[in-house]
Amino acid sequence: MAYTTIQQLKTRYLCSGEGNDVLLLHGWGQNLEMMQEIQKHLSKRFRVWSLDFPGFGETQTPSEPWDVEAYATFLEEFVNHFGIQHPILIGHSFGCRVAIRYAYHHEDVSKMCLTGAAGLRHAQPNKHPILKAGKNLLKKLGQEQLVEKLKDHLGSPDYKAAQGVMRETFVLVVNDDLRDLIPQIHCEVLLVWGSLDTATPLADGQEMEQLFPNAGLAIFEGDDHYAYWHQPQRFNAVLDVFLKGDDATC
Repeated sequence: MAYTTIQQLKTRYLCSGEGNDVLLLHGWGQNLEMMQEIQKHLSKRFRVWSLDFPGFGETQTPSEPWDVEAYATFLEEFVNHFGIQHPILIGHSFGCRVAIRYAYHHEDVSKMCLTGAAGLRHAQPNKHPILKAGKNLLKKLGQEQLVEKLKDHLGSPDYKAAQGVMRETFVLVVNDDLRDLIPQIHCEVLLVWGSLDTATPLADGQEMEQLFPNAGLAIFEGDDHYAYWHQPQRFNAVLDVFLKGDDATC
């Protein structure tokens, strides 16, 4: 492991192997260790980079809430700092949000593999109208501590687990809808999905396959949001087919 400073934040990263550049982008609440099986496999043929995003693992937390665009800018500075060129992006969940926004701004992205990709926002039914009304009333009365207790009651597990500035960051992230950006990304994209994914349902993968101009969808039947983690050998085998001809040895 190594450390550098990006945007005045101490950033942990790992680089291994030689060849064309691959960037591994972990999901929300995770760290670069979650991508190690991919890194070990691909570093035989590529120069592979993984990093802890700000607020996760051993990278410092931003002083203010970040949206996905801010994370994409951070990734851009990381890429520029190390002179990474024409990267292949491999992301999971939240990391896919960052990959998509980065690729939207950078046409030099060679390919993307997105697994359990987040990025499509869906209208949510109001399951707790009374509690929501109570939250709004308490906010007007200046009862912020009680508002936070209500948010804890209503929030998702990821929201409840987040603390401080990362809780506000989570709200910005999950409300980011990438539908308008995806059709403008023309690199080749491989989507890998678990058929039983409840965090980002398979229907999202099927919609993304239609939205991307050049995408294919591989489904891991009977697996969930962490299909790439549960079946690393299978996932790496799919990657090998997708990346055939992109490594420096070919």
